[in-house]
Amino acid sequence: MADPEHHLSIGAVRVLGRSARERLTAQRSLTVWLFGLSGSGKSTLATALDRTLNSEGRLTTLLDGDLLRTGLNAGLGFSDDDRRENVRRAAEVARLFNQAGVITICSFITPRRALRTLAKQIVGEDDFLLVYVKASMETCRARDVKGLYAKADGGALKQFTGRDSIFEEPVSVDLTLDTETMTEEVCMEAILAAVRPRIVRE
Repeated sequence: MADPEHHLSIGAVRVLGRSARERLTAQRSLTVWLFGLSGSGKSTLATALDRTLNSEGRLTTLLDGDLLRTGLNAGLGFSDDDRRENVRRAAEVARLFNQAGVITICSFITPRRALRTLAKQIVGEDDFLLVYVKASMETCRARDVKGLYAKADGGALKQFTGRDSIFEEPVSVDLTLDTETMTEEVCMEAILAAVRPRIVRE
């Protein structure tokens, strides 16, 4: 019996489907969506996860909020509508990468519960791992790795999450990584334990 995902039809054209591409990469694609306040450690963990999986022979890609805002999302600001569009575009890109058989690691503040739900709906529940990178505002402010809190305090950044714009604590996630109490190594062990079973192609 033919695999319905091996080929897909776009109009009169038959193109390779996800199943065929996953066979080529010998993995099951997945979107790992890390979210949390600026300075919580999202980018650090996303980059470490990307490198670790790549070193294990996995085909991965990394979508980072700051990087997307220099290209694909360069015209977007930080209003509620623009934040929604930022997440929508990122999720659509992640979905396309998953269809291509690529494990996609996303790092976005994603401050509202509705935005996290939107991303999950676009990517698809079976392909989505939601990871909360947790740290208090006080800790993130003290770290201020990118100097953003200082800029926001000085009025240079408007609608800054946690200061001018609300961050909603999650009600339900697949994994919480508390970077105030967990080392990077412990966080990585936890996220790899959650990811590895999901990317094995049966």
